[in-house]
Parts: sequence; structure tokens; C-alpha cells
Amino acid sequence: MCSFLKKLILVTSPPACGKTFVSKQISKALDHIVYLDKDTLIGLSKQIFVVANEEYNRSSDFFEEHIRNYEYEVIVELALEALDYDSKVLINAPFTRELRDKEYMHNLKKKLMKKGAELVVIWVETDIEVCHQRMIARASDRDTWKLDNWDEYIAGCNFERPEEINDPSCVDDILIFKNSSQEEFNASIHDIVDKLNDN
Repeated sequence: MCSFLKKLILVTSPPACGKTFVSKQISKALDHIVYLDKDTLIGLSKQIFVVANEEYNRSSDFFEEHIRNYEYEVIVELALEALDYDSKVLINAPFTRELRDKEYMHNLKKKLMKKGAELVVIWVETDIEVCHQRMIARASDRDTWKLDNWDEYIAGCNFERPEEINDPSCVDDILIFKNSSQEEFNASIHDIVDKLNDN
């Protein structure tokens, strides 16, 4: 990693890869960390659907136009503010488009530099069929459209590692958390927590 004392840690992946469980277990294993979950904002987002008299569908054009990007803006602003008070902040959120948007990531890193902080991305890598089964098991209303239109939904997901953001000048700025089995989870959390604690 780069030589910053503070870190913004993004735990990211397509939905149902296990981000939330992974994020919480990493957070519990680290000292001086603020945990933020973008899903906490869903309650507010649901109310926007109600007020607008729109069907609750987080894959809809309405969500894309009026809600999605604002959720990300708010969670990042909360994280940047939290870095004034603690040395590590972890955001649990997909960041599926943002990670592959070089301008967005460049601007985020510039904001972090002003805070004396570096960016660490933890990409949760999970087999697609494992994700499918986990999504069925969690039985969340946010997944209704996805499960009913699985082939269409999964065709729009990118499970490739986000190599676009790799910075050759930084060691371990992208960490891969393999999470298709308990054995992979055990190995990954040990390795990644060690790396985060060593820097």
C-alpha cells in the first residue's frame, strides 16, 4: 500500500457475492474503523418510490435517474467526513460502475489525498451460481426483479476484476477476497486482515 496513515476501504463486487458478511468480519478484526453500509440508505430510497408513486424496483429507469447516484454520493461523503475522526473507514457497496470509471476514481483519490488517506479496494470474488443461490436464500425484496429476470440481470453484471484502478506505485491497493466456499473465506480473511493491519 502507499504510505498514508488513513485508509478508505471499499468492499465491492456484484450483488450477492457476500460483501456484507465479508465487510463486517473484516471490520470486526480491525482496530479504529468506521463501518458504513450503503444499504442503510435503502429505507430513505424506498420512501422516494412511495412519494413518486413508483413501483419499488431498484433495477428501474426511475431508480437509475433519481436515486442510484445520490446513494453513492451520500455514502462517500459520510466516509470522507468520518476520516476526520478515525484512521480507517470501510464502505460496503457494489461501486460496480464507479470502479471502472477512471475519472471518478481519480477524483476520489484526490479527495482522499486532502485527508491524508489512501484508497484500498477489496474485490469479493464469488462464483456466479453461488451468488444466485445466496440471492435466493436471502429472500430480499430488492432482488425480486433480479431473480425473476435472472438471465437478463446477470448479463448486465461484470464479474471481472477491476484492473482499471490498479496503481503500479501502490502495493496491495486492490485485494482479492475469494468467497465461493468457507475454505476460501477463511484463507482470504486471514490474508487480507494481516495486510490491512501491517500498513
